[in-house]
Amino acid sequence: MQPNDIRPLAVVTGASSGIGFQLALLAARRGHDLLIGADEPLEQAETELRVLGANVAAVRADFATRDGVDTLLAATEGRPIAALFANAGHGLGHGFLDQDFHDVQHVINTNITGTIYLVQCVGRGMREAGQGRILITGSIAGFQPGSFQAVYNGSKAFIDSFAMALRNELKGTGVSVTCLMPGVTDTHFFARADMLDTRVAQQSDKADPAEVARAGFEAMMRDESGVIAGWRNKMQVALSRVMPAPRLAEQHRRIAEPGSAEQQARPFV
Repeated sequence: MQPNDIRPLAVVTGASSGIGFQLALLAARRGHDLLIGADEPLEQAETELRVLGANVAAVRADFATRDGVDTLLAATEGRPIAALFANAGHGLGHGFLDQDFHDVQHVINTNITGTIYLVQCVGRGMREAGQGRILITGSIAGFQPGSFQAVYNGSKAFIDSFAMALRNELKGTGVSVTCLMPGVTDTHFFARADMLDTRVAQQSDKADPAEVARAGFEAMMRDESGVIAGWRNKMQVALSRVMPAPRLAEQHRRIAEPGSAEQQARPFV
């Protein structure tokens, strides 16, 4: 990616669709050039982003691996990164004992290992430059014991905590860290997680990924520590902080258990 003295560079992972693509759109509209990455095809995203006047480079790679992250970083060709949107991640439905451990490990390596490796590599360069913004996509799932999504929710609990800790470590360096914590959002998440037969996947009032991305982008620009996207999600997190964990786990079971979409609707809280 060739240096540009006018337009800053933003790096966005998980940018082929959903929240990641919407974050890339916002960055392009704010005058950034883009390096986008995903483990899915990126041609459509790349085309739409170029229409906005951004110089765009795309890397298709598996960010569960260090090699995948290194390939993404190599595509910057040494150009300074002004903003990092560490958004790559995916879920996994069904009971833990019924999951293939290869799939379990891929969730952990994508959501945690690859994410923090990317953040460390980019964050070191930002700290040396004395400036930069990092937005990490966590989830309100990190506040809930996720029955039938146990590994995913656990990985997001790690990310939510990690982002807040890193933000504190970087105080006074000129580098900001913000955690975006969405709830149920209208993306390919549930199809990829094999959860289309669950109540949560069939929920009709999923959040618009464009609105979720906007909440995260604006919080990052205001240098906020984190943002829970949506008033209903804020309420849910507030309840999660006072409700006993066994009750939270049982409520999560009711919406995430395989086949729950066919059960009679019952209120979540």
